[in-house]
Amino acid sequence: MNNSLKPHLLTVEGLQKLTEELERLQTEGREEVAERLHRAHEDGQDADFVDNAELEAARNAQSFLEGRIQELEAILKNYQIIDENEEPHDYVQVGDWVTICEGGCDEPERYHLVGAAEADPVEGRISNESPLGEALLGAKIGDTVRVKAPNGIIEFRVMKVE
Repeated sequence: MNNSLKPHLLTVEGLQKLTEELERLQTEGREEVAERLHRAHEDGQDADFVDNAELEAARNAQSFLEGRIQELEAILKNYQIIDENEEPHDYVQVGDWVTICEGGCDEPERYHLVGAAEADPVEGRISNESPLGEALLGAKIGDTVRVKAPNGIIEFRVMKVE
């Protein structure tokens, strides 16, 4: 394995979630796929085996499951915990909660800046490698950052860093 790969940045919570997901996939997930493959194989004995769509779907599910397990194992072999208990600071770092305002907004938006492995925009967790995350890194309270979007440049003002 190439040790020069940069580590995946994880919060303590993110590390726990990924570890639990890996354990669940390696046990329950594999058992469910094995049962599905067994049922599909038995069902296919009566019909034309080549046209067994359920067997094909079960094999695809198995491939997806094993791919996710490999991805999680790789992340968990090379990670770095984001230190969220640092002294207060006025610039954005990975692990911070950042409140930003787009243009002259009425409603500020609050995001948790995390590593790519645990990014989930729907949950308010944005990756430090995303365009917005990259623009926010190092910005200070009051700074305006510019993000290239499909419709042009969008400006955000940093309101608060926690």
